[in-house]
Amino acid sequence: MNPATFSSILYERPSDEVQREDPSMFRDLNLDQVFAAVASGRDEYDLMAFFAAPLRDVRAVEYRHEVQQDLADDALAKAVADFALAMREMRENLGLAGRLREQYQKERWFLDAACVYRAAVAALTDALTAIDPGSRGFTAFRRYLADYTQSEAFTGLTADIARVASALDEVRYCVLIKGNRVRVTRYEGEADYSAEVHRTFAKFAERTVKDYRVGFRGGAEMDHVEVRILDLVAQLYPEAFQALDDFCASHSGYLDETIRVFDREVQFYAAYRDFIAPMKAAGLEFCYPVMAADAKEISVRGAFDLALAAKLMPKAGAMVSNDFHLTGSERIFVVTGPNHGGKTTFARMFGQLHYLAGLGYPVPAGEAALFLPDRVFTHFEREEDLATLRGKFEDELVRIKGVMGQATGDSVLVMNESFASTTLRDALFVGERVLDRMTALGLLGVYVTFVDELASVNQACVSMVGTVAPDNPAERTFQIVRKPADGLAYAAAIAGKYRLTYQQLKERLAS
Repeated sequence: MNPATFSSILYERPSDEVQREDPSMFRDLNLDQVFAAVASGRDEYDLMAFFAAPLRDVRAVEYRHEVQQDLADDALAKAVADFALAMREMRENLGLAGRLREQYQKERWFLDAACVYRAAVAALTDALTAIDPGSRGFTAFRRYLADYTQSEAFTGLTADIARVASALDEVRYCVLIKGNRVRVTRYEGEADYSAEVHRTFAKFAERTVKDYRVGFRGGAEMDHVEVRILDLVAQLYPEAFQALDDFCASHSGYLDETIRVFDREVQFYAAYRDFIAPMKAAGLEFCYPVMAADAKEISVRGAFDLALAAKLMPKAGAMVSNDFHLTGSERIFVVTGPNHGGKTTFARMFGQLHYLAGLGYPVPAGEAALFLPDRVFTHFEREEDLATLRGKFEDELVRIKGVMGQATGDSVLVMNESFASTTLRDALFVGERVLDRMTALGLLGVYVTFVDELASVNQACVSMVGTVAPDNPAERTFQIVRKPADGLAYAAAIAGKYRLTYQQLKERLAS
C-alpha cells in the first residue's frame, strides 16, 4: 500500500466502508449494552457510528484482525494510548482558545495546542519506527508518518513553534502597583523582593504557624486588570507578540486530516481491547474467527454471551459456554427445551458472534469459523404497541414479513420465542412456513420455540435442546446440545413444579 494513499486504520480500501446498519436489533441481542460499555468514557470519538457499520468483505475483516494483533503488543498499545491522551489535551487547549476572549491569551493556548500536537506526532512516529508493527494498517501508517514528519508542513510547524515559544520565554516584565495605579516595565535586573522577604522571615518558620497567604484563582479567564497588563506587556515586546500573531495566522490548519482520522478510528480497537481485558483475565476466551464469505459450514467452540459476561464480572469466569456447528446442507438451529434453560442466551450469542465478527473484533469463543453475513436480522417478542392498532400476533406477522422481504441468502436471522402469543396450532403452522422460507433463502439462523415439532421441519433444520440435570429435571445446566426435541425435560419440570411426578404421586397417595 502506498503510504501517500493511506487514509484509514479501519478500512484498507475506501470501498470497504459500507452503509450503516439499522441498530434496532442491538437491543434484541443486548449489543446495545455491549457497545455502550465499550464506548464509555470515549464520547468524543462517536464510536457508535463504527459499531453500526459491519464489514462485507473477508479481506477487510482480516485487515482489522492484523491491526488488533499488533495492538496486543503492550509497547504499541501504550504508544497509541499516550498519543490519544496528548491529542485529547490538544483538543482541550483548542477548545479553551476558542472560548477565551482576549486575543493574546487565545493565541498562546493555540500555540500550546500546536506544541502538544507536534510532540505527540513525533513520539508516535518514533514508537512505530522502533516497534515496526507487521499489520498492513500500521505499516502503512508508519510510512505515512515518516513522510509527514519530514514534510515542509511539519518541519515548518516545528521550527515556528520553537521560534515563537523561545521569543515568548524571553519576555520578562515588572508590575509596579501604587494605590490604584499599575505600571508595567521591562525587567532590567531589579532585585527580587520576594526572595529578600523570604530570607528575612525564614527564622519565623521554625514551627508550624497559620498560613495567611492568599491563593490566586485557578481559572483561565483573565479579569480586566490582567487583560490590561497583558496588553502593556505586548507593547513592551512587539516582536514576540507579532510572531505569535503570525504563527496563529499561518498555522490555523496545522492539524493533519489523516492523523485526526487515525486518532478517532484507532479508539475503535483500543476501546474494545480495554473492555474485554478484564474478562480475559477472569479466564474467558476470545479468538479471531476464521471468516468465509461463501461457505456456510460454521463451527464454534466455547462460545458465550458477551453482554451477560460483562454483567457478571468479576465472576464471569464461571460462565457456561456452548459449542455448535453446521455442516453440509444444515442452516438453521431450532432450539427447544425448558424455560430459563439458556435458549434465549444461546440465540443472542449466535447473533453476537456473527455481528462482532463482521466488525472485525475478536469474538467471545475459544475457536470459531464463521460466515460473514450481509446483515443480521432479529425477531424477538415485543410488547403490544397501541399506536399500531395491531394485536401481538398480527404485529409479529407484520414484522417477520418485513424481515423476509429484506433478508437474502447471505443473511443471519435470530428468532426468539416468536408466535408464542398464539395457539399451538397457529404457532406450528406459521413456524413451518417461516422455516421453509428461511430454508429457501439459504440463510443461517436460530429459531427458539416452544413447539417441538418445528425441530424437524426439513433437513436444513438442526435440533438443539436446552438440557437439565439428569437427577433433577428442574435444575438447568444451560448447555444447549444437538439432540432430537422430545419435550421430556420440559414436561418433567412442569410435573415437578405441580408435584405430579411418579414419586410425588406415590408419596401423596400413601399419605
